[in-house]
Amino acid sequence: MNNIIKYYKIDTFNEMTFKVEKAINYSVVIKANNQIIEDKKYIIDYDNGIGKIVFYEKFDIAIEYKICIGEEEKVATMGNIFSTKEFKEKYHYEGSLGNVYAKKGTRFIIWAPTASNVNLLIYNKDNVETFDMKKGERGEWSLSLRGDLKDVFYNYSVKVYENENVVVDPYAKAVGVNGEKSMVVDLESTNPEKWMLDKKPKFLSPTEAILYELHIRDFSIDENSGVEENQKGKYLGLVQEGTTLPGTDIKTTLDHLKELGITHLHLLPIFDYKSVNEADINTKQFNWGYDPQNYNALEGSYSTNPLNGNVRIIEFKQAVLKLHEAGIRVVMDVVYNHTFDTKTNCLNLAVPFYYHRVDENGEFSDASACGNETASERSMFRRYMIDSVKYWAREYHIDGFRFDLMGIHDLETIKEIRIELDKIDSSIIMYGEGWTGGASPLPKEEAAFKINTIKYDDMQIACFSDDVRDAIKGDVFEAEVQGFVNGGKNQEETIKAGVVATIDHNEIDYKNVLYSDKHWANEPYQTINYDSAHDNYTLWDKLQVSSGDVSEEELIKMNMLSAAIVLTSQGIPFLHAGEEFLRSKVREDGTFEENSYKSSDLVNKLDWNRKKEYIEVFNYYTGLIQLRKAYKAFRLESAKDIKGKLTFLQKGKDFNEDSVVAFKIKSDEELIVIYNANNKEVEVKIEEGYFGVLVNDIKAGTDIISEIRGGLVKVPPISAYVVKKISNE
Repeated sequence: MNNIIKYYKIDTFNEMTFKVEKAINYSVVIKANNQIIEDKKYIIDYDNGIGKIVFYEKFDIAIEYKICIGEEEKVATMGNIFSTKEFKEKYHYEGSLGNVYAKKGTRFIIWAPTASNVNLLIYNKDNVETFDMKKGERGEWSLSLRGDLKDVFYNYSVKVYENENVVVDPYAKAVGVNGEKSMVVDLESTNPEKWMLDKKPKFLSPTEAILYELHIRDFSIDENSGVEENQKGKYLGLVQEGTTLPGTDIKTTLDHLKELGITHLHLLPIFDYKSVNEADINTKQFNWGYDPQNYNALEGSYSTNPLNGNVRIIEFKQAVLKLHEAGIRVVMDVVYNHTFDTKTNCLNLAVPFYYHRVDENGEFSDASACGNETASERSMFRRYMIDSVKYWAREYHIDGFRFDLMGIHDLETIKEIRIELDKIDSSIIMYGEGWTGGASPLPKEEAAFKINTIKYDDMQIACFSDDVRDAIKGDVFEAEVQGFVNGGKNQEETIKAGVVATIDHNEIDYKNVLYSDKHWANEPYQTINYDSAHDNYTLWDKLQVSSGDVSEEELIKMNMLSAAIVLTSQGIPFLHAGEEFLRSKVREDGTFEENSYKSSDLVNKLDWNRKKEYIEVFNYYTGLIQLRKAYKAFRLESAKDIKGKLTFLQKGKDFNEDSVVAFKIKSDEELIVIYNANNKEVEVKIEEGYFGVLVNDIKAGTDIISEIRGGLVKVPPISAYVVKKISNE
């Protein structure tokens, strides 16, 4: 008899459904707060294991309902009711949430429509004070307390059915150590000197962006980073100036970024995450941070004092200010698609089952492959995401947002975020992963998948091009599979699609593009071209495991060709930190780490000695970035411009070999770009005239390396070749 009830859920304000594993020979009893409901108040329609209960009157969602079949009981969970129009109309709330601080008093507000009671808990040194909160018409509970509550810790006690949940404020802007308590913060007092005079670096078009993805701890934790010991692995370690590799004049950390020439520093998660114990910062700990705990508060392990909730705010603002002064904008990696834990997360404790999707059996669905997925289509989580992004943009002067597993979110929410950011600053960039980590109940046509990017029209919302990533170096999930640069075949059309930023272009046959049978971007600023990121092998390691018995010299050429493809293609280029000096993640046993999300510093750190060892590669990357910045032809702003100004040279007419992609751009200057992935020299026919070589197999930049005549040009093995037309003679 045990466990025959598979689920029991509330679908509307007068309907419930249940499912049983086998035929039942017992009467069905419904209880409300443990009191039996008279069966004349509802009807049950039961067929083939599925039961539907319809009440004649609407019921109170703050009451706990149970179904009893024989000796078995099951508490009702919230099913489709949270997605109904009626629920939204009754409970959607647009007022303030969180704590609203002023020196004379603070107001506390939490949205908890299914709660029967909510108390405010104020933590004093020796005791906890409890205050009753008042419920509003739309499920919000509020209370105002007089006096200056700056730096006071608090939580909520939320009673949902028989459970008394202690809840960290979902809107908390500051938290204590390990994010276990909310903190009232005077944000104005956390502003560093000159904060209100902060000027964002000049940025006129999204295609001007050159993104650089970085984990804060990786950047400075190396013993040779040159960063002061107490700032290594910290927010302040991002921005210490004048650092060099010991005994050399080779620049590290912030000066390295300035020398490289990137425009945007993409930081892996900096909101408060679960997996690092902030109370024990002297023990080496590491995590990427894709385990969200408190979305609107900063991670404490990157501060010099995580015990003080103000310090992390002050230090991160100092870092943003310094980066802006250095000409670098800041992108925040946001992970609204799932929470670290489901049942004990503050959102679920406040309103169980509202913020996460469930499957048809009432279980949490898992498109994130992390145990759950959030429900952005529900109005109060949509509002939460929008409020959160706006808060980070305004309070911390954030210049861009990268959405982890953006395909879990619905299109409408992503669009609304773009609209709201435009009201703040239209130069803030948005991009994300247009896929999921598993199946989702959200219909595919409503999801922010890469293929649905065309539904954004001309909005600046970009997706990562996994097509181009895998075409360049090979499938990230199949270690030995090769791509264009390392011996793979039939990748030319996908490389060409990347060159035009996967827009609709009449010279691209999308039927031969890796993961797409049609264009998926309307405009170039909707495509992120890249060859590697924090996930999977680094570019250098992937080339090593997939390229067979080749020399280091050949591997370096493959790496440099990869960079050239990314940085001379239309769209928005994205670099993984350290690839400019052949970053490698090596385990103690000598094998390469493919998923370093919680690996040691030894594996994850940026090894600054490699910059010295591979300075020629670094110089090549720097030259490519200078080239991209100098020539608008590489960052055309519209699909119309690309279609009118970029044409491809043709195999059989202009060259004869496979593994060659060549194109011409006529913009302010006339440029010809050739990618030769063959391990031999190839000849390519270009128009007559006089040309200056800007990129070859050794150098890249804005200075002319050599001058050549048109006609047949010889392109070295495994290299990119860029020439500028000087004259027609």
